[in-house]
Amino acid sequence: MFAFIARQPILDRKRDVFAYELLFRDGKNNCFPDATRDERTEKLIAKHYLTLGLDDISCNKKSFINFQKETLVNGLPDVLDPSNVVVELSDTVLPHDALLDVCRQVKNTGFTIALDDHKLDPKWDDFLPYVDIVKVNVMQSDYDGIAKSMPRLLDSNVKLVAEQIDTQQDFEIYRDMGFDYFQGYFFAKPEAIKQQNLPTSKLTLVELMGVSSSETFDIERVNSVIEHDVGLSYMLLRFVNNPMVNKRYKITSLRHAITYMGEVELKKFVALLALANLNDDKPIELLHLSLVRAKFCDLVARESKKGDNPPVGFLVGLFSLLDAILDQHMDTLLNQLPIDDDVKFALSGGQNDLSIYLVLAKAFESANWLKVIRIAGLLKIDQKRLHSMFNQAIVWGNGLRQSVSPHFPESKV
Repeated sequence: MFAFIARQPILDRKRDVFAYELLFRDGKNNCFPDATRDERTEKLIAKHYLTLGLDDISCNKKSFINFQKETLVNGLPDVLDPSNVVVELSDTVLPHDALLDVCRQVKNTGFTIALDDHKLDPKWDDFLPYVDIVKVNVMQSDYDGIAKSMPRLLDSNVKLVAEQIDTQQDFEIYRDMGFDYFQGYFFAKPEAIKQQNLPTSKLTLVELMGVSSSETFDIERVNSVIEHDVGLSYMLLRFVNNPMVNKRYKITSLRHAITYMGEVELKKFVALLALANLNDDKPIELLHLSLVRAKFCDLVARESKKGDNPPVGFLVGLFSLLDAILDQHMDTLLNQLPIDDDVKFALSGGQNDLSIYLVLAKAFESANWLKVIRIAGLLKIDQKRLHSMFNQAIVWGNGLRQSVSPHFPESKV
């Protein structure tokens, strides 16, 4: 069970999530924590902070994990399932020959092995018969060098991960080159900025998002829009009856939902419902990331005693990737979206409390622990409390993803 952790998605050629790389704050260099906590410490963490298992963190996907050299030499923990864990190895952990011995041992225990941060040096050819995946940091290797090495790597029958893919152009370049998987936040960037106006169907969804950001709630308007859209009606009922939201009652209509949930919670769900429908032709991870940010920023806003009507923390996290979802400039979208001024200011790059919450969420996503510590001090919130909130956001996002997505890809084998 882990209390302090971050994760970064690894997507396939179709931009579906294949796995998550896990980064541990309580381990050296973001590695799997080696030291075993005593029973008293475990009970303390379990009592005060939400802890997660690998399935919770990785949403039933594979987990890429780096290990400290002591763990590799002494043997991997028995609690890890070889069918779900990919062991990352690099030359920064052990000398070449010692690492090769570890590679053979790990392979014999049934784990999938990824050669991390591959420098394309021929000395690594010794490892290719034993590894399943090779990760190449495209920012540390020139394009011509990677292209020249591709035939050798492809002949080795390994899967290839391109790391540090941060633009759609890079994704297309290395996908066409032959890479199988891609790590980086390229999917969270607009593919190509479109200047044309949004179609009427999407403007209706944007209007719903605006209603959620108002202090008043036009139930008649929202009810009319949802009732006339079979897909929205289905997703609302599926969403509001999700056990993560409602464990007791069967909700049968929007009016029933507002009676049961209350106006503020329903505003969140209507905004989420609209965003999910806008995301129909985008990677599901883009919506998933929006969900986690929304819940985390909402929890931080509550902790900071920020007003919740409208639910500004939730909305700033949820709408933070709207430019990537609609392939338009954020400022252009904000001009069309009648949302709370503080939310609009934060999303447009302004500095206020809400923008700090968003920066904090991004620090967790990138495992920038120093920034987490600095912002925790600024907000006067205990760091461990913030980790608990982020863990809670991950669990909530995992559960809600199944309701707002028309499909929920199973774990890759």
